[in-house]
Amino acid sequence: MDKFETLTGIAAPMPLMNIDTDMIIPKQFLKTIKRSGLGVNLFDEMRYDADGNENPDFVLNKPAYREAQIIVAGDNFGCGSSREHAPWALLDFGVRCVISTSFADIFYNNCFKNGILPIVLPKDQVDALMEDAERGANARVTVDLDAQIVTASDGTTYPFEVDAFKRRCLMEGLDDIGLTMEKAGSIDAFEETAAQARPWV
Repeated sequence: MDKFETLTGIAAPMPLMNIDTDMIIPKQFLKTIKRSGLGVNLFDEMRYDADGNENPDFVLNKPAYREAQIIVAGDNFGCGSSREHAPWALLDFGVRCVISTSFADIFYNNCFKNGILPIVLPKDQVDALMEDAERGANARVTVDLDAQIVTASDGTTYPFEVDAFKRRCLMEGLDDIGLTMEKAGSIDAFEETAAQARPWV
């Protein structure tokens, strides 16, 4: 998993409330167990028409936001089913941070396990960042995970809180497997001791 320390990028405004995981990555794309290749189908039903043509009105299809790495969203982002494909699709598209007033719990935790930082801010601050994002590609937002500060394009700063353990995992690029491998020495020692004590196993 890639480390997340400081990110400066384009923020795409998505003021919709209750963006669920089926909107993020529709069910027909859940057959794969690969984490790559899902970005093209991110928000598929909003990005494309029935013939597969891009919807020019959808934010991520607009030239200013095609390289967006941050999404500023409405309340309750990531609700619905618990599919881990949702953060996979966001990450594959290039999104490393989502800012909202609230997230569904399972989606929120899945983000940390896949290298995405979900930030919860009060509504007035999300509204201000949404307005900033609507200015297009020139309005770049900086997210500093170490300092726990979001800086808007005009220099306004918004502090945020993140669980210390989740913060460490993101900053060190540790997913569940990485955390396990930190204990490799202890695991090897246990296996060796167990093998000596029970050689018949």
